Amino acid sequence: MSASHSELEHILGDLLPRVIEDCDRLTKLERLSGGASQETYRITIASSGGERLLAMRRAAGGEEGEITAQHPGLAVEALLMQVARAQGVPEPEVHYVLQPQDGIGAGFVMQWLEGEALGARIVKAPELNAVRPQLAHMFGATLARIHSIDLQATGLDQHLQHLAPEDYVRQTWERYQAFETPQPMIDFTARWLLDNLPTSYTPSLVHNDYRNGNVMVDATGIVAVLDWEVAHIGDPMRDLGWMLTHSWRFGRAHLPVGGFGAADDFYAGYESVTGEAVDRQAVKFWQVFGSFWWAVGCLGMAEHYRNGPDQSVERPGIGRRSSECQVDCVNLLIPGPVSLVEPRTDTVYIDMPRADELLKSVTDFLREQVMSETTGRTQFLARVAGNSLDIVQREMALGDAAADQERERLQSLLASRDTDLMRLREQLVQGLREGQIDLNAPGLAEHLRASIVNQINIDQPRYAGLATALNGGEGV
Repeated sequence: MSASHSELEHILGDLLPRVIEDCDRLTKLERLSGGASQETYRITIASSGGERLLAMRRAAGGEEGEITAQHPGLAVEALLMQVARAQGVPEPEVHYVLQPQDGIGAGFVMQWLEGEALGARIVKAPELNAVRPQLAHMFGATLARIHSIDLQATGLDQHLQHLAPEDYVRQTWERYQAFETPQPMIDFTARWLLDNLPTSYTPSLVHNDYRNGNVMVDATGIVAVLDWEVAHIGDPMRDLGWMLTHSWRFGRAHLPVGGFGAADDFYAGYESVTGEAVDRQAVKFWQVFGSFWWAVGCLGMAEHYRNGPDQSVERPGIGRRSSECQVDCVNLLIPGPVSLVEPRTDTVYIDMPRADELLKSVTDFLREQVMSETTGRTQFLARVAGNSLDIVQREMALGDAAADQERERLQSLLASRDTDLMRLREQLVQGLREGQIDLNAPGLAEHLRASIVNQINIDQPRYAGLATALNGGEGV
């Protein structure tokens, strides 16, 4: 199903005049940057009133994965947007849902809307300065309207699966276990979640990816809620906890709502529509779950790179972001003192040039030449590639020391003489999965904290969660 850009242009050039009202011809097709799980295109068409912009959302590589509770499919995503729009939620108009006979995979064509959807710009763009103080309240009120949609009257109950909190935790945990990569903090968090499940909730429409970066805004407020691809029926507090998840604060750790607002303002907006108090304890559960879920999701991107149709440089880079989410779980669940390993200085280099110099030369080329001479997705992927090379350089400097200390801690924790680090990790995760290791076991929290903090120092030392961890987990 994967089609080249020119093939997409050819097919859409024939399709759009037949299915889009007042479309004479396709004049331009651009794939936008980002889009690790889905592709987004800007389409320019000629019409009687002149050029007009449309947007197309398409499955990565044109190939849609298995339809599940977590991935109901792009046709259902289009339906969700249409239903939400009818209920007063800001949404673009969906013009056409791609059909199998169209030959370009799953997706849909919709109205093009102007606004800002990049979370990093929403938290700092000068043109949003006036509206930014009101955004947290607006986000809360809009989310409440989504949760108030009648599932039976709209027929959504026939298209979406009901996912209870325990089922969601177990499915996510099982998905991670299938990757066969031992990540003890993920197993620790899964155990904590199962011990702290919400006791009651009213099954509602859950957007499941409602966060800064998936809500388009402009100087007047919210323009559209985007990316409904993982919606389901479940606990509405899931959406509130996800909005507060640290990954979506874009460096503004002190502003828990998307890096732009306070939690109390967000709750007030939500409560202004529902008339009911937010369950703060359930929100905390889902905030922890959010980091757990995204930690597994990042590993899934790496797995998709190895086995999927879209082997872009972006996917393995996202895979390394799992440690960001894991350090957030550390800060939420087992905060405390921690220290970083020092880089090794005893390595003798005989190569000319050294490996680190070769890596730096390629990184400089990507950043100083490729990025300056390209635009759009190519420029974006050049930045991703440079970031991946940075990780390799930091791992060369810090990886051995971190691994040695992790090995020593595991030997002590497990009372083992095994020197193989991966086998030791596997022993720990099996003990956690089978319940043989108590979450309060002496030394466990200290080990997990040290391991994850030193890993994030390799993967992304500028991530705000690292500074939080080094400060004892304060300010989560």
